[in-house]
Amino acid sequence: MATTTVFGVPHFYNLTGEDQGLTAALPPLVFIHGWLLSHKYWQPIIDRLSANQPCLAYDLRGFGESRYGLERYSPGIPAAAQAWGASASPYGLGAYARDLAALLDQLNLGPVWLVGHSLGGSVALWMAHCYPNLVQGVVCLNSGGGIYIEREFQQFRQAGKYIVGWRRPWLRHTLLPLLLTRMMVYRPLDYCWGRDRCLDLLDADGEAALGTLLESTTEAEVHLLPRLVASLDQPVYFIAGRQDQVMNLRYVNHLAGYLKASRQGQHTVIEVEHCGHLAMVEQPEVVAKILRELATRQQPASTIN
Repeated sequence: MATTTVFGVPHFYNLTGEDQGLTAALPPLVFIHGWLLSHKYWQPIIDRLSANQPCLAYDLRGFGESRYGLERYSPGIPAAAQAWGASASPYGLGAYARDLAALLDQLNLGPVWLVGHSLGGSVALWMAHCYPNLVQGVVCLNSGGGIYIEREFQQFRQAGKYIVGWRRPWLRHTLLPLLLTRMMVYRPLDYCWGRDRCLDLLDADGEAALGTLLESTTEAEVHLLPRLVASLDQPVYFIAGRQDQVMNLRYVNHLAGYLKASRQGQHTVIEVEHCGHLAMVEQPEVVAKILRELATRQQPASTIN
């Protein structure tokens, strides 16, 4: 396990390929996990790609193994995010983009391809806007949005508050891990993934868990996403699960429609069949194939079974 201090907080990361002479071949892939998850869910993808391409997975501040020493955090957001009126909260998307930029600087990585899952996709988009020199391209996995429906967002935020509030350590000894093998996915996952989802849910810092949820789902932040996507010059792709009940395809297509490439008639949304909201563990071979094609500058198909 490797850690480095980013703005006062120890951050866990795992970097593969830097000792294999791969850095000069293909750009590094940097994986950003979603809400209440951690770096672990990227391992099936990394196992398939790391032999030919450097891969960096890390834990967002407050989650996974980066949940310690949060009281020492030195807050701030990028100037570009501040100029657009983005949230100035330590748990806002701009703050997490700033964390990642500092991490890449410490590891001497860039430009990179960012691969962000769900919440991580929004972090990746802000990172591409605020630090364009560090980002060669973005892949948003099970991520989209840009439409604010007040009642739905209020229900989502309320459910998130409930999830964070009812967490108890003893829940790991119940049927919760088994339940989590079936939640948000097309087919049940192996039990090990339910166990990991349970541990990550229970261990995440409460303030970070609640803060990231609330700060990323305000009306102002949601309405910034289309403007953000439209401003990007880097290639951006969206990988969507056809059976994703959390991030519906219409929300993915809506946000992708603001891309310059989409307006020019290019396919920017790749749909994955038999896939829910955790594409990286539900369909790792398919996702790895798409990322491999993008890394070698090949246009992926718009639908993959």
